[in-house]
Amino acid sequence: MMSNYNVINRTIAKPFLKWAGGKTQLMQQITSNFPIELEIGIINRYVEPFIGGGAVYFYVAQNYKIDEFVIADINEELILCYKTIKRDVQAVIENLQILSEKYLGLNEKGREEFYYKQRKIYNTYRVKINYKRYDESWIERTAQVIFLNKTCYNGLFRMNSRGEFNTPFGRYKNPKILDEENLLSVSNLLKNTKIISSDFSKTQKYVDNKTFVYLDPPYRPISKTANFTSYSKYEFGNAAQLKLASFYRMLDDIGAKILLSNSDPQNEDPNDNFFCEQYDGFRIDKVKASRMINCDAGKRGQINELLIMNY
Repeated sequence: MMSNYNVINRTIAKPFLKWAGGKTQLMQQITSNFPIELEIGIINRYVEPFIGGGAVYFYVAQNYKIDEFVIADINEELILCYKTIKRDVQAVIENLQILSEKYLGLNEKGREEFYYKQRKIYNTYRVKINYKRYDESWIERTAQVIFLNKTCYNGLFRMNSRGEFNTPFGRYKNPKILDEENLLSVSNLLKNTKIISSDFSKTQKYVDNKTFVYLDPPYRPISKTANFTSYSKYEFGNAAQLKLASFYRMLDDIGAKILLSNSDPQNEDPNDNFFCEQYDGFRIDKVKASRMINCDAGKRGQINELLIMNY
């Protein structure tokens, strides 16, 4: 295992956003299931079509000698942030510094008012953003996303069907809104990474038989009250899961090494064989995860998740 990353101020890059379904807590279980080809240096490209918070990407990029990285997501707000931090991190830091100082200088009532004002500004200007071409408005937008993520309830980036951020205010006493060292480290890491805004299927052209692909899609709900697809305006129901399973087999035919994470429907229904049927012939392991996002605290705790591998 080798590092190909020049750490700034000895800070290890980590996710700059908290994301529903983030993989930080599962990192040890995921990395212990990496393909041996990654360990011995046969893999020269890493592709992650559902980047989200990027915990696995950050780990791979800082611990293995990889020539090319490709990250993608259909969430245009998320990709805007990655591209802006890659291109103009210092300006993002300056904007976040202003937001942080204003917010932390207020009492709780003032902070709540400031939060909702920023949320309204963020939603109002959504229609004016050109997500296809970079301009200075992306800098303020990125700072707003990070600010809202650090100060909203449970750090949950949630959008309604209209694409509006709708998470309520979070009552944190001293949130770390600006992590300058981490943003600098993230920016440095992204300089060797291709970032694309696309549906997962568009990443196929970057995959060959020396590619490791990690797939972390919106999870298939294990119950009617656990619909993680509702955290985005982009629906990902059974039809999308079936399309993804076909995509998985297509990548397998190419010769790529593939690791996919998803929910285990048998947590709720022992007879639900959806993934066993769709990924028949591939290795399916169960790992333990903590269910953190649930309005009923009594339903939070250890559950099984699936890791599906073609090796």
